[in-house]
Amino acid sequence: MREADAIRSIKGIGEKTEKLFAKLGIRSVGDLLRYYPRDYEEYAQPESIPMLRPGKKAAVAGRIAGKVGVRSTGRLTVVTAVLKEEGKSLSLTWYNMPFLRNTISSGSCYIFRGMVTEKKGRLTMEHPEVFTPEKYGEMLHTLHPVYGLTKGLTNKLVVKTVQQALDEKEIVQEYLPEDFRSHYHLAEYNFAVSEIHFPRDKKNMLLGRRRLVFDEFLFFILAVRMMKEKTQDAASHFTMKPVWETENVIENLPYPLTNAQRRVWGEIERDMTGHTLMSRLVQGDVGSGKTIIAFLSMILAAVNGYQSALMVPTEVLAAQHFEALKKLLKEQGLAFEPVLLTGSCTAKEKRMIYEQISCGQAKMVVGTHALIQEKVQYENLALVVTDEQHRFGVNQRDDLSKKGEKPHVLVMSATPIPRTLAIILYGDLDISVIDELPARRLPIKNCVVDISYRPKAYAFMEREIQAGRQVYVICPMVEESEGLEAENVLDYTERLRNIMPPDIKTEPLHGRMKPADKNKIMSAFASGEIQILVSTTVVEVGVNVPNATVMMVENAERFGLAQLHQLRGRVGRGEHQSYCIFMQGQDAQETKERLEILVKSNDGFEIAGEDLRLRGPGDLFGIRQSGDMEFALADIYQDAQVLKEASEAGGAILKLDPDLSLEQHRRLKARLLDYAKERLELPGL
Repeated sequence: MREADAIRSIKGIGEKTEKLFAKLGIRSVGDLLRYYPRDYEEYAQPESIPMLRPGKKAAVAGRIAGKVGVRSTGRLTVVTAVLKEEGKSLSLTWYNMPFLRNTISSGSCYIFRGMVTEKKGRLTMEHPEVFTPEKYGEMLHTLHPVYGLTKGLTNKLVVKTVQQALDEKEIVQEYLPEDFRSHYHLAEYNFAVSEIHFPRDKKNMLLGRRRLVFDEFLFFILAVRMMKEKTQDAASHFTMKPVWETENVIENLPYPLTNAQRRVWGEIERDMTGHTLMSRLVQGDVGSGKTIIAFLSMILAAVNGYQSALMVPTEVLAAQHFEALKKLLKEQGLAFEPVLLTGSCTAKEKRMIYEQISCGQAKMVVGTHALIQEKVQYENLALVVTDEQHRFGVNQRDDLSKKGEKPHVLVMSATPIPRTLAIILYGDLDISVIDELPARRLPIKNCVVDISYRPKAYAFMEREIQAGRQVYVICPMVEESEGLEAENVLDYTERLRNIMPPDIKTEPLHGRMKPADKNKIMSAFASGEIQILVSTTVVEVGVNVPNATVMMVENAERFGLAQLHQLRGRVGRGEHQSYCIFMQGQDAQETKERLEILVKSNDGFEIAGEDLRLRGPGDLFGIRQSGDMEFALADIYQDAQVLKEASEAGGAILKLDPDLSLEQHRRLKARLLDYAKERLELPGL
């Protein structure tokens, strides 16, 4: 069996199961092996009843006090038992498992494992697993994978399928030279894949994970460095001079630019009017005012007679930027007519826009990846602005660059990446940071609460909606997943529809929806037709909805602080006071302390740094943390040290062998080409 083989080649996978796996993006054996567990069930040391905490999964050892109860109500059979210890008790309940009355008996010692809840002041466990002390002893400290699922696909089936694939020894031939692995203390690849799925213990899982994270960073860095010509000394073909129009725009804005915005605009203006090409990354926290800087750059190009293109990841965001730019130009009396080009434009509209672009009539173009299609020909494209760079294949910026002479490049990012890491990831870009928020913004009011606060939160959300506002609710999962205690978008949407008055419209949004459906939902939310949007983190790169004043994040402990800060930035964009409620699904003190950082600080860079400091080396699973660069496992904050090592390694490899032509790099090059096609949407390097 090879990585490229279809998943259907695995024994027991028929057409129906193949389609279920395809829903998760798993079509080949390689896809399956790279579909890493999103969490692990850890069989930890049993706890005593007084140590149990509601909201946490635990194992508890004890003797059954009194009789095992069995009662039937209609079709339902309920088995109950009670454990007692040091004056504390734990109620155990199973539904439709009548055989248990013959399995467990009064006075005998067992180990029960399940989610601890509190009902009417009593600790309970529903449907706990039952073990003899000997059997549990065999499982102690083992880790069992929990995968993200879709309806109809069980965790058991995914586990069995991965096991079958891994039974084929050495599916992938090792591609990193042995001396190289030895220098960086990296596990062998097949060992790493096996241990990430079915770790013998936590130590081996971390060894496997480290190797796979190293590979993800290494491939990204090699692809970026091999693909890009350094623009530092590339001559600019566009003669530009500073213009009064940009100064007038700045003076006539209804708000003053911050000192940080003025500084960054000065750096961009100097670059664009210089003799070499600009290649600059502008980092700015959510709401720091990056968009006006992009618009000023486009105005500078237009007044000098050149075209500019602003490319963003979603159609709704493109439409918002287009309307904002059009409004700004009209208010400032500038006679430029921007055009909007997206995939949903009609064929007739596209033909007309193509003509306006090719003859140079359209000086400013706003759009999605439709901007880089072959039919789009620019007359004199001098500036390319990409928004939220990591949402695009890295090559797409270069594709825009090939529409004529190589243009100036400006990349805008709201991800607060520490400068040292940004230099590694964006090695070809100069970096500017907007590190101030506009004074006119009302600070968001934040709170960290547990699930007992939910009724109050719902009542508060309803009051805000009655006052004409809108609400975001973020859940970590799309749909229910066995083995994972976390809220999901589909069930939560239904719950809110039943709780809220019928005139409050609640709709779901998640990454598995078709792009057209996502755009439709986001447009309806932006226009106020939808009052509550229940979503996964796809709203991170969302639109500007100034009317949204409440953000509630369920299972906030499952997200990195930097990501929560990004999500929080969806509210607080209008004149009304905004609120963020971080709902903690697990009542752990250390989790609460970590989330409290968001209450104390609104500085994305400070939060990212604290997140990095607070997360221990074992705190790696749950929802993938930063979401940047579309890495499957790697996290730029958590794995900052591995990123630095991979950068050093990539540099050493390319110094020795710039085009990877040496025999020792043959397999690495083949692997890199596969990676470039799959992950970066590149035809080759």
